Amino acid sequence: MTLRYLRYGLISIVFIVLQTKVMRLLAVEGITPDILTIWVVYLALKEGQLPATLWGFGIGLLFDLGTGNFVGLSALTKTISGFSAGYFYNENKTLLTLASYRFLLIVLLSSVIQNTVYFVIYSQGSEIGLFRAVFQVGLATAFY
Repeated sequence: MTLRYLRYGLISIVFIVLQTKVMRLLAVEGITPDILTIWVVYLALKEGQLPATLWGFGIGLLFDLGTGNFVGLSALTKTISGFSAGYFYNENKTLLTLASYRFLLIVLLSSVIQNTVYFVIYSQGSEIGLFRAVFQVGLATAFY
């Protein structure tokens, strides 16, 4: 069990580095894919709601510390993403869910929830309007 979590930790660090360094090369109109959310959803479907919530917090916090952006916001939203994706955990159907279109739909739903919370908080007091932040940037990121 601890070996599995060690492997998850190493993979998480690799994904955080990829997200901060490589994903900006794939940006379209400033919108980048969020591989960390995909990873948190995978962990939710593989391990369950509580582990995914904790992994989401840790991954989000490390990402915040690595980027220096609004420390704690990604930790909060990745925690919410892991928690919401955890509702779809079913020990008997893990492989079936991961290998089907359901995985993509769960990633999309978790990403929409995560981005809505992120941009509701992030847009407070900024020039970008809440509507534009949530619907234009948040939904575009979720679909990308």
